[in-house]
Amino acid sequence: MKNLLNNKVKAVATNIRNKREELNYTQEYLAAKLNISQNAYSKIELGYTKITLERLFQIADVFNIDLMELVNTDSAEAA
Repeated sequence: MKNLLNNKVKAVATNIRNKREELNYTQEYLAAKLNISQNAYSKIELGYTKITLERLFQIADVFNIDLMELVNTDSAEAA
């Protein structure tokens, strides 16, 4: 169960990174928008930092997408 949860957390982190790259945003840009350091943002993408629901909403807002695009782990797990 814990392994499945870890995989899903990593899949969400992958979704965030993929969307950022698709939009040609830098980590520095996202970090500035979220009022955090680039290093802190990098840890989100790497799955090292537990991300809050509030932070997920903020990221989705910066990307101008629905939150569900970030938490849908079906496509990310296959990648």
